Amino acid sequence: MVAQRTIALDAMGGDHGPGVVVPGAAISRTRHPAMNFIFYGDKAAIAAQLDQHAELAASSRIVHTDTVIAMDAKPSQALRRGKGSSMWEAIQAVKNGEAHVAVSAGNTGALMAMSKLILRPMAAIERPAIAALWPTINSESIVLDVGANIGADARQLCDFALMGAAMARVLFHLENPTVGLLNVGVEEIKGDEEVRQAHAWLKQTTGLPLDYRGFIEGDQIGQGIVDVVVVEGFAGNIALKTAEGTARQIGQYLKDAMRRTWLSKAGAVLARGGFKVLRHKMDPRRVNGGTFLGLNGIAIKSHGGTDPLGFASAVDLGYEMAQTGLIERLAADLEAFHHRIGQNAAE
Repeated sequence: MVAQRTIALDAMGGDHGPGVVVPGAAISRTRHPAMNFIFYGDKAAIAAQLDQHAELAASSRIVHTDTVIAMDAKPSQALRRGKGSSMWEAIQAVKNGEAHVAVSAGNTGALMAMSKLILRPMAAIERPAIAALWPTINSESIVLDVGANIGADARQLCDFALMGAAMARVLFHLENPTVGLLNVGVEEIKGDEEVRQAHAWLKQTTGLPLDYRGFIEGDQIGQGIVDVVVVEGFAGNIALKTAEGTARQIGQYLKDAMRRTWLSKAGAVLARGGFKVLRHKMDPRRVNGGTFLGLNGIAIKSHGGTDPLGFASAVDLGYEMAQTGLIERLAADLEAFHHRIGQNAAE
């Protein structure tokens, strides 16, 4: 029997608030009926949306909050003024054991700052990371960090590798996910000192629950040659935004080309099935949701401008991770890795 899971939702987060959060939760619950929800935010606004989803309403409750974290608020401001906000209370529900996961489409910096303060980083983790699902030719990969940190040293990059591998084992059902370290080239001499040191440690440390494949380059991410791509957050965020923009650019190119002449319009009609598959494959809503890894609890960041289908994907991700004991698995992996690194240093 599938265990019931409770999802805490920041109903006021994102560009559209309850108008996206509530119908998104309704979509996700049709896929995973063993879900209950706690909505945090303006009770009247949330209730008005829930009235349109009777089944969802029956498995949900609302906790009213007066404060909303603005999308442009600085993390420091959010921490000072955010206690009691819809975002804060959703995360606090995970801390208190009332919910298994928190999901928000709100301010990314504020969500990370609050999550670190409330849930606290796991033992030996210096910097949690945001992990994102990335569509590839083969299927999907996990890329981290995509924006939680600016820069990362060798040890942190190794932690990212272990965190990404733990997530891949959960989501992709792999015993030893393949891992690559993003670099400016695949040669051993390429990259800065921290990247090369992380590469050396990952190569030399045996017995890890992952299959380290060495350096990969940016154009190989979409090829799906590894299950997990490790990168520091500045470059990771740029790569993510570049890929999203490129996907939209290609989509616009195709639309323009298919409308150019009557012959191309006829061809578009004939190729309708293929274009439908392509559109589905490139739809960023399918893989919406970044996971904050390295905390003593699960928090999911949805894109702020997504629609209900995209928000449902973020809720789906949180549910899947809550079902699998990710936190416990990751804690064991990190303890084993740091123990081996300590032994190697002593030798």
